[in-house]
Amino acid sequence: MTGNSTPHAGYFTDRLDATDPEVADALKGELRRQQDGIELIASENIVSIATLDALASPIVNKTVEGYPGRRYYDGAEFADRIEDLAVERAKQLFGCGYANVQPHSGSQANLAVFLATVEPGDTVLSMDLAAGGHLSHGAKANLTGKWFDIFHYGVRDDDGFLDYDTMASLAREHRPKLIIAGGSAYPREINFACFRTVADDVGALFLADMAHFAGLVAGGAHPSPFPHAHVATATTYKNLRGVRGGIVLTDEKVLAKKINSAVFPGIQGSVILNAVAAKAVCFGEALKPEFKEYAARVLTNARALAAALMKRQVRIVTGGTDTPLMLVDLRRHGITGKAAAESLKSAALTVNKNAVPGDTEPPTVTSGLRFGVSAGTTRGFGANEFTEIGYLIADVIDGLAADPHDNAKTERRVRAKVRALCRDFPIYPNLG
Repeated sequence: MTGNSTPHAGYFTDRLDATDPEVADALKGELRRQQDGIELIASENIVSIATLDALASPIVNKTVEGYPGRRYYDGAEFADRIEDLAVERAKQLFGCGYANVQPHSGSQANLAVFLATVEPGDTVLSMDLAAGGHLSHGAKANLTGKWFDIFHYGVRDDDGFLDYDTMASLAREHRPKLIIAGGSAYPREINFACFRTVADDVGALFLADMAHFAGLVAGGAHPSPFPHAHVATATTYKNLRGVRGGIVLTDEKVLAKKINSAVFPGIQGSVILNAVAAKAVCFGEALKPEFKEYAARVLTNARALAAALMKRQVRIVTGGTDTPLMLVDLRRHGITGKAAAESLKSAALTVNKNAVPGDTEPPTVTSGLRFGVSAGTTRGFGANEFTEIGYLIADVIDGLAADPHDNAKTERRVRAKVRALCRDFPIYPNLG
């Protein structure tokens, strides 16, 4: 046989720069954005080069369905090895008996728990999205809010802390089949034992969604939901510092089987194997002693940032944090979350607008901002740097409050200081 039988010349040899310069240029731009700015979005982090290696590995070519030893496709011996590694490491990391590492996201992990534990029309109790809950816990716009009878607890008006009394009262009144703790913008430790007591009293299962503090749990800097939770979900990015994806954890064998069936064939098909490989890398990194140091620094840095902001008269909901995130209420400054986020972006500080308890602004505008320190901690920032970052944030907020129409001078000054910090703490020096 003669001639070139490959799809086209260079298919197995030419790199992205040569084959698709438009995509390559956009990716280079994103790398520069990350290198030259400070990432303060609570749901983001910076993965290791080892994780990038796993994501770009040829395992991406393989398709499998099912679970190790029970696949629907042949040639799965290395896929099985990788998933087994991820499962065993996740179990060791969180001290539980069973783990499913296949969910494509935290929302998919939560949906799998719904499918495994409740029927359409059943009652579920979760934190209100407006109080810091998550879309996938029964928000009206989400499938979980459309298919289930959702009731929400919230936070206390006076201090922003979770209202356990109301949660218990709603549970006794509505007798939910599933009670959910956790969310996307609640900064304080959750009393898992209290939730389990309430769940037992009303005959409900208890789901702990620890997406925003799973890394702290893994590193021993935050209480674990086990043994109180029947089931827990988490994302593998955020403060676990891994690839985007979700996991489901439990100690109960019967429930584990239901969850496995709910993930496949219930809500997902083929496994994203390069992501599972990257999850295995992430869990392996988190099992190393230095990860405990990282988790402790995350909490120290979060409290340093919150303290700096409060020193500059920026209101922190609940007056502090026990997690990598915090929520800022901008109403006393007379500016919106949207305006503040845009101004901070111009200063190379990336954040996200976020509703605060009692917010009257629409979700596209909001009265607040959400900050997270996980990415900056990975970069190497310590408490001193986050104190400085807090003051820089406050400078931008104060400048915007003084003149909502023109904050360019403050943005330029802050951006120069941010660039200097980034040069002192470089990331991915060999990429680009």
